[in-house]
Amino acid sequence: MIRKRNLQECHSLYNLIKDPEVFPYVRYKCQSYEEYLFVTKQLMVEEEQMTCISRTILNEIGHPIGTIDLYNIENKAGFLATWIGAPYFGQGYNQRAKESFFTELFLEHRIETVFLKVRKQNIRSKKAVEKLPYAKLANDLNSHVYASINPTEQIYDLYQVERSDFLEASEGMQHEVAT
Repeated sequence: MIRKRNLQECHSLYNLIKDPEVFPYVRYKCQSYEEYLFVTKQLMVEEEQMTCISRTILNEIGHPIGTIDLYNIENKAGFLATWIGAPYFGQGYNQRAKESFFTELFLEHRIETVFLKVRKQNIRSKKAVEKLPYAKLANDLNSHVYASINPTEQIYDLYQVERSDFLEASEGMQHEVAT
């Protein structure tokens, strides 16, 4: 479902990121394949420096269909960025990728809080986040972070996932599957 980034997948991912349904919502607005390759190399360096964790989202047959990153990692917290290619919208990949990634973040990397900033007009992303039982709207919960992502005007809603909430929800999901 997810794996560490590698440069061999950049061509496939760049072709997906160029789509007008995807491009406006990605963190790095690369204008060429070479720029996308450079940004991916930078993310791999940042991961070595432990300021970023970046993974490729795969479909059932192992083809790259998007990416998921935790960036600006400080004090066991960071911001999530994720995108999926348009041909894969609405097929459940986003939620499954987030669950896999959160499991890795919270259990292997000891992250405590994941923030998600979502453009207020990005209805698709807002609905995806609101489907996650462990994600909370944090505009008021973390007003200082909310203010930092909206310095001049309120463009983003802030959501957060706490390690304890995710693990509690995961136990509930495993219990439902087991019974």
